[in-house]
Amino acid sequence: MQKVLIANRGEIALRIIRACKELGLKTVAVHSTADRELMHLAMADETVCIGPAIATESYLNIPRIISAAEVTGADAIHPGYGFLAENADFAEQIERSGFTFIGPSADVIRLMGDKVSAIEAMKKAGVPTVPGSDGPLPEDEQKCLQIAKRVGYPVIIKASGGGGGRGMRVVHKEEDLIKSIRLTRTEAGAAFGNPMVYLEKFLTNPRHVEVQVLSDGQGNAIHLGDRDCSLQRRHQKIIEEAPAPGVDEKARAEVQARCVQACIELGYRGAGTFEFLYEDGQFFFIEMNTRIQVEHPISEMVTGIDILKEQIKVCGGLPLSLKQEDVVIRGHAIECRINAEDPTSFLPSPGTVSFFHAPGGNGVRVDSHLYSGYKVPPNYDSLVGKLITYGATRDEAMARMRNALDELVVDGIKTNTPLHRELVRDEGFCKGGVNIHYLEKKLGIS
Repeated sequence: MQKVLIANRGEIALRIIRACKELGLKTVAVHSTADRELMHLAMADETVCIGPAIATESYLNIPRIISAAEVTGADAIHPGYGFLAENADFAEQIERSGFTFIGPSADVIRLMGDKVSAIEAMKKAGVPTVPGSDGPLPEDEQKCLQIAKRVGYPVIIKASGGGGGRGMRVVHKEEDLIKSIRLTRTEAGAAFGNPMVYLEKFLTNPRHVEVQVLSDGQGNAIHLGDRDCSLQRRHQKIIEEAPAPGVDEKARAEVQARCVQACIELGYRGAGTFEFLYEDGQFFFIEMNTRIQVEHPISEMVTGIDILKEQIKVCGGLPLSLKQEDVVIRGHAIECRINAEDPTSFLPSPGTVSFFHAPGGNGVRVDSHLYSGYKVPPNYDSLVGKLITYGATRDEAMARMRNALDELVVDGIKTNTPLHRELVRDEGFCKGGVNIHYLEKKLGIS
């Protein structure tokens, strides 16, 4: 691997560029016409405009991305997160075109992208899963009623091809089940091109805890501890922390070991994340993200391991350079996602950043592509940065986050910084261990 094309934008593209530069790799940055002012373009060795602002004609256009790799002589493509990062067809076409895809094989992406097949694979690997239908729901509605009765209400109907909180419906009473299944099937077919749905027990007050893994596809895998991502709004994460506070240590060690074993059995290659619901001392698998996560920096802070660089190396064919005994979790890290949005209505707030000041100090990290004068376009996700703090203890990390948020200045657009300032002073969150419904209840969202 000599030259990497980054098929993404914003803060993750900047993060990948930096990792590549440290590894001595040349870089190619692709961009849309709306993104000519992105910071990472100035750092890349080459840049290619791949289309207009609309994502389907640029960042989601597979032929244009592969053509950019061909004309620049790149030999590898990094998808980042979002866009095409978990698109099995994209990975397959990259490999068929003779490039290295910095991620797992298309077969593994396809397997884990389908929630039904993912759950079946996890069961085989001994990873704990939520009690449910053990596969797609049948067309026979009487059998569906029997399955739901066996699992016990409330239940949740989920689209097999869904994700990000879409394609799911909670059912509390038997009389609502069939209608909900029909609606979810219709929505799933329209949104994901796959009407298959399955059923699971609906956990009432779970936390969202995930395990970070690295695997080389050559029989070597490790975990880098876990993260708590329970503070979320409409299934979108707002604040994450590592390690997850107040988790049963025996259950933690067991599920982490199971995740490592699953990677080996899958022949998994690259960085990945196993996501779980955690309730009453038990873990229940919900999905695997076959890519780098937005919140990977907090795992880097508590382990001292550069996940991006390790991901690039193993996807380039090198064996994993770390063993599990090399991974030591020290201290605590917290990440706040900074979004260009109104902090009360949550509506996007694109526009020109008239002044940007990043906080500093001991244990403070800022991953952002913002700068004074940068124009945030209205065409893409509202994430404009991540503020990360580290401390020897959770209390110290939290105190540093309060200071960092107070120092952060983003003028010219609205951001969700006021919400973060409130949350890091919230009594319930500061105690640790809030569930996934905590923030929505606090905000009065039903």
